[in-house]
Amino acid sequence: MSEARTNAAEFTVTEISGAIKRTVEDTFGYVRVRGEISGYRGPHSSGHCYFALKDEKARLEAVIWRGAFSKLKFRPEEGLEVIATGRVTTFPGSSKYQIVIDSLEPAGVGALMALLEERRRKLTAEGLFDATRKRPLPFLPRVIGVVTSPTGAVIRDILHRINDRFPLHVLVWPVRVQGDTCGQEVAQGIRGFNALQPGGAIPRPDVLIVARGGGSLEDLWGFNDEVVVRAAAESAIPLISAVGHETDWTLIDHAADVRAPTPTGAAEIAVPVKADLLATVDDLARRNRTGLLRLIQGRRTELRAAAASLPRDLIALPRQRFDMVAGALGQALRTNTATHRGRLQTVGGRLQPGMLQQGIRVGRERLVGLSQRSGRAFDVTAQRQRARLDGLAQMLDALSYKSVLNRGYAVVRDAEGTPLPRARLVSPGMALEIEFADGRVQLGGSDNGSPASGPTAASTEPARPQRKPTKRKSLPKGAPEQGDLF
Repeated sequence: MSEARTNAAEFTVTEISGAIKRTVEDTFGYVRVRGEISGYRGPHSSGHCYFALKDEKARLEAVIWRGAFSKLKFRPEEGLEVIATGRVTTFPGSSKYQIVIDSLEPAGVGALMALLEERRRKLTAEGLFDATRKRPLPFLPRVIGVVTSPTGAVIRDILHRINDRFPLHVLVWPVRVQGDTCGQEVAQGIRGFNALQPGGAIPRPDVLIVARGGGSLEDLWGFNDEVVVRAAAESAIPLISAVGHETDWTLIDHAADVRAPTPTGAAEIAVPVKADLLATVDDLARRNRTGLLRLIQGRRTELRAAAASLPRDLIALPRQRFDMVAGALGQALRTNTATHRGRLQTVGGRLQPGMLQQGIRVGRERLVGLSQRSGRAFDVTAQRQRARLDGLAQMLDALSYKSVLNRGYAVVRDAEGTPLPRARLVSPGMALEIEFADGRVQLGGSDNGSPASGPTAASTEPARPQRKPTKRKSLPKGAPEQGDLF
């Protein structure tokens, strides 16, 4: 018995765990598992998701790595029955096996419908679908914002219908209308239009249309996303939902102010028919004219009836005065016309060609005087500017280093043309250029570093004329020394 125990193979815990891991992965590999999500609390701070898949008899731990979670077309939710695709492996740290999920999908339409109904009840309880929240659409919007795919047939149908009914300005916010990013993009489009300021560079829409063509429940699932519903409910701009066909219903239809059966129907709801409006206006104008004529005719009839009932003596005297004034009106007009004709002839007789010529002569003399004065003013201004320019030129000459060179000084530069104000900046064999008042002299250097032959060999100590040393005035402490041109 003792020998049998010693002949048994001995493994470390790590070796056993590794062997089990390889056995499980080789046996199962890539699998599809159906079960109900349990213990889901959303992504971890690291971005990974940890939960379990269970049925009525067993439980399987599951993990979705951050990279795979961002690519999921369907987000996991607690209690939802799903089909997970991935590989079965073990986690040696806790001696348990788990499935690493690569893709996730609901287990049939029934699971989606159950999730949809649960989400609908939740949002209804929050009051997002209340009829009191819905606002009326503007009768005649100036700008319409459309949140949809820019490449599909939906946007072409909407634009065509709007142009047929009442052409106006349409803004399109391009989004994906299917896939894992559909919900986020549609919500961003709704909030983006609401963020536009009235009177800005981009006009703010008066009404929004969220549109998509028909499809299956999975295709339209992005419009059941909670973030889309909340964005639609929060929109300050009236919103029309036109997702799918007439029989298709999504949660955004409940949150929108108006639900259209089709995208084309949304365009018809958004704008009236211009021709019908013009016909209505013409009809109202005709009815207004007819009514006004009838009103005038009725008032005339009433006035005549009232006048007929008045006593004749009551209106006889005013009528006589009116006849007298009317008879004198013609003669008064003729007299007034004759009076004004006489005044016109009197004034016209005073007009003579000489008066016009005198006025032209006076104007010409004034013009000549102004021309002479402007010429003199220009000359004075030119002289002042010339004197100022001459003064600036003299100042420039006085401040230029050329004037210093004329007094016997020189400027020393290196091979790059940089001035060398200190002797310590000059090294043996260094190529130098010395500028005098009448020209420049090149002092070349050799490749080996020794001074080159030439008119003068450069040295570290520039040559200075021998002169009697003078006592220099001491400078304050910290004051910079005066520079040296050499």
